[in-house]
Amino acid sequence: MEKLSFYAQNLILSLKQKGERVCCAESCTGGMITAALTEIPGSSSVLSRGFVTYSNQSKIDMLGVKLKTLELHGAVSGQTVSEMASGAITASNGEADYAIAVSGVAGPDGGNKEKPVGLVYICILKKGEVGEIKKYIFKGDRHSVRHQTVIKALDNLTQLV
Repeated sequence: MEKLSFYAQNLILSLKQKGERVCCAESCTGGMITAALTEIPGSSSVLSRGFVTYSNQSKIDMLGVKLKTLELHGAVSGQTVSEMASGAITASNGEADYAIAVSGVAGPDGGNKEKPVGLVYICILKKGEVGEIKKYIFKGDRHSVRHQTVIKALDNLTQLV
């Protein structure tokens, strides 16, 4: 938990210094990124909102992810996290300057040759720009994959801010 706090504090400090806000669109992490941020006092000044969109239908309904994208590329793809991030910015009604979107195969089941357990896509999007999509393959059990995803997502945005 200490490591998460370190990354969350760094991000919050960076956003506060610039007077900017973030929203989160989470699938495999199930709200862990948003929770890590809200553990830090004062996070309300930089966290716009969080979306937990675990099912494909919730990605469509809450974030406007296209059914065609999910059919062609699947929920765990760069295309999907890009649409999740864009949808989160839109759904923030102008509050968020950045979006973090994550989707992956946390395991222990659900993986295959093309999308193994530990595969995670993270998109960091600044409003009005093209999102930066990164692909990772994390090792370990379900908890470890999710934990590593949160750290990497927070760190990726901190580097951008």
